[in-house]
Amino acid sequence: MATVGTPDPPSVPRHTNRLINERSPYLLQHAHNPVDWYPWGQEAFDKAKTENKLIFLSVGYSTCHWCHVMEEESFKSKEIGDIMNEHFVCIKVDREERPDVDKVYMTFVQATSGGGGWPMSVWLTPDLKPFAGGTYFPPEDGVHRVGFRTVLLRIAEQWKENKDALLESSQRILEALRHTSEIHVQGQESPPPAEEVMDTCFQQLSRSYDEDYGGFSKSPKFPTPVNLNFLFTYWALHQTTPEGARALQMALHTLKMMAHGGIHDHIGQGFHRYSTDQQWHVPHFEKMLYDQGQLAAIYSRAFQISGDEFFADVVRDILLYVSRDLSDQAGGFYSAEDADSYPTTTSREKREGAFCVWTAKELRALLPDPVEGATEGTTLGDVFMHHYGVEEAGNVDPMKDPHQELKGKNVLIARCPPELTAAQFRLEPGRLSALLQECQQRLSSARAQRPRPHLDTKMLAAWNGLMISGFAQAGATLAEPGYVSRAAQAAAFLRTHLFDPDSGRLLRSCYQGKHNSVEQNAVPIQGFLEDYVFVIQALFDLYEASLEQGWLEWALHLQHMQDKLFWDPKGFAYFSTEGSDPSLLLRLKDDQDGAEPTPNSVAVTNLLRAACYSGHMDWVEKAGKILSAFSERLQKIPITLPEMVRATAVFHRTLKQVLMVADGDSAGFLYHQLPFLASLERKDGKATAYICSNFTCSLPVTSAQELRGMLSP
Repeated sequence: MATVGTPDPPSVPRHTNRLINERSPYLLQHAHNPVDWYPWGQEAFDKAKTENKLIFLSVGYSTCHWCHVMEEESFKSKEIGDIMNEHFVCIKVDREERPDVDKVYMTFVQATSGGGGWPMSVWLTPDLKPFAGGTYFPPEDGVHRVGFRTVLLRIAEQWKENKDALLESSQRILEALRHTSEIHVQGQESPPPAEEVMDTCFQQLSRSYDEDYGGFSKSPKFPTPVNLNFLFTYWALHQTTPEGARALQMALHTLKMMAHGGIHDHIGQGFHRYSTDQQWHVPHFEKMLYDQGQLAAIYSRAFQISGDEFFADVVRDILLYVSRDLSDQAGGFYSAEDADSYPTTTSREKREGAFCVWTAKELRALLPDPVEGATEGTTLGDVFMHHYGVEEAGNVDPMKDPHQELKGKNVLIARCPPELTAAQFRLEPGRLSALLQECQQRLSSARAQRPRPHLDTKMLAAWNGLMISGFAQAGATLAEPGYVSRAAQAAAFLRTHLFDPDSGRLLRSCYQGKHNSVEQNAVPIQGFLEDYVFVIQALFDLYEASLEQGWLEWALHLQHMQDKLFWDPKGFAYFSTEGSDPSLLLRLKDDQDGAEPTPNSVAVTNLLRAACYSGHMDWVEKAGKILSAFSERLQKIPITLPEMVRATAVFHRTLKQVLMVADGDSAGFLYHQLPFLASLERKDGKATAYICSNFTCSLPVTSAQELRGMLSP
């Protein structure tokens, strides 16, 4: 089970503000800033109105590298803290805990600055209307950028001298945001045609594809599982065409390059958040639960389609990391591990990637053994360093290391195929594999002596749902019942700690407490749309992997509750939030898949699965209305909603359930040779397989390979 990272060295005296009473690890990180931080809530709002002060809103998350930088440079500065306290009511928000607040003000920042990110810095009027904002600000003025101190003083002066103009401007901005963020059905619009939308999305993705390294941009590079899921679906529907073959090649090549790259932790397992370069080499080193869950599912699908054991090994790698480092003893999954950590136990300053990177000298000292049978004089270090691209002076491009934190260090990246490394040292390929495994074990033991990064022990319903899907799909695809059991354990955790049986509603978050207990906020945060859709999806995946009817029944209950809380009966589709919180100025519908698929994209497929299981056909109608509401975006720029494009194909083709019953030897064949089926049970000498969410199938089937091709995603 996971352990919390090494705490910051104590420094005295320390200021303490109101955040000390919060549960969020991110808010607690700022509890000793000299800034008089408030959590998001009525106390702060009342103070701003009573004292007629502007609000400074800072939004981030506990494993965000640039959030740490701004804290060190500005929020820990007593001088800057005094300016903030004098002129503003300062509010700190954990974006993972309150995605509703984050989305409202990120919409403003993106609309007014053309970009976004975290930390997010926004200035609000006392009635919470935004009028200025950005992301990271350096503390002092530079050649190309105004410093945070200057911005604070200028805005305070504007409020003092031009209050009426500022209030008028904020009202205009809010009205414009309301207008531009509306998503609704226009007229009697119907769902867009699947074939046309699929083809346009494929063409747009194909044009942005990196032929050399995979992925869909030059840099930075994100895993984007939604793109890869779409490509697998496109291939499944176009298997005999050149376009289908290209879609499959694009997805599998991207997954292989990611697994070889530095974005993949070759010693500690799992995947880092994203790569700063084109080659998937130098990552931002935080590890997020939502990435692990989605990547476990997509690599499972890659194995299911290709039969290549390489992809199955990556799945096992991801799930080992999550089981070991992101798992609470009660069964839930923690949110993330930090990018930054202390290089040594005596260090006073954290550095990005310190837990993960190596010098050539360290590796030679840890791997000095001569390798028998290899070229004369070869050591374990020689083999390992060659294979993983280690250089004496470090292998990180200085342009990707703006703070010189990685100077002289190496981020491991598999630079060549195992066959070439083996040939370089005259080794048998099987022998090379054993040697590399021995090296990895030694380095893992050495790394365990380093101070661990901070662990965010917040547990979120939505992200736990994504991880449950990852375990359930891996269990079904790899024929690993232990993975299905782990998914069931996590689902039981959600039902115990993040579900209110009295109201029938999900809760957003809970936290690791003292003595491995699980704690809640004094006033629990109610679940958002993303919590419902990802948990419902997870319960369907778990039901199909286990055939335990209780998970299906709970999924259907949550679908009814989601409809009640979030459905827009006028414009159609689901709002991201309930309408009961007066502090939220906008009620939004996300219109772009990102690190996670947008909730309405997943909701379409959930509704179709729910209707398939329950016979409740109103859900099919709702799915069609969501697609109609997003029709214009799906037809013009479907690349922004690849998960909803997949859902469009499901809607038009309808889901199919396949039932196969076999006796004797055939039953054994089904049970033992077809582990990729969604679910399988064996009763009275017969094997019965149920497969849901498939687009095509035909009978009779004569081989596992034939059936695998028919039932691919």
